[in-house]
Amino acid sequence: MIRTRRAGFDRGAVSVEMVILGPVLLFFVLAVLFAGRYALAQQSVQAAAAEAARAASIARSAGEASGSATGAASASLANQDVRCVTRSVSVDTSAFAQDPGTPGLVTATVSCQVDMSDLAFPGIPGNRTLEATMSSPIDTYRSRQG
Repeated sequence: MIRTRRAGFDRGAVSVEMVILGPVLLFFVLAVLFAGRYALAQQSVQAAAAEAARAASIARSAGEASGSATGAASASLANQDVRCVTRSVSVDTSAFAQDPGTPGLVTATVSCQVDMSDLAFPGIPGNRTLEATMSSPIDTYRSRQG
C-alpha cells in the first residue's frame, strides 16, 4: 500500500524554521561583522606602530623622536578612520644615547581602545583595547643627540 501525503500537512513549517533559525543567522552575521572590524582595527594599529617607529628612527634626537612618533601614529590612525576612545604612544629612544657606529633600534608601542558599541549585541564587548609594537633601525653612522 502506498501512502500519499495529505495536502497541508507541512503548512507552517517554514515559519517555524525561520523563527528558530532567524536569531542564529543574525548572531552569525553580527559575529562576522565584529571579527572583520576587529581585524581591520588591529591591522590599522600595527600600521600606526610601524609608522611611529619609522618616524622616530629618522629623528635627530630622543625628544624629537617621541614627538614625531606620536604625530605619525595619530595621523596614521586618522587616515585609516580608526576612532580610538583612548590612545597612547610610547617610544623607546634609549638607542639615541649610543655612539654613532653602534647599531640601535627605536621601538614604538601604540595602544588604542576601539569603540565597538555600535555592534551592540549580547556577548560583544563595547570597547576593545588593541596594542602593537614595532621597531625600526637607526642609521648606524648618523649623528645622534641623546
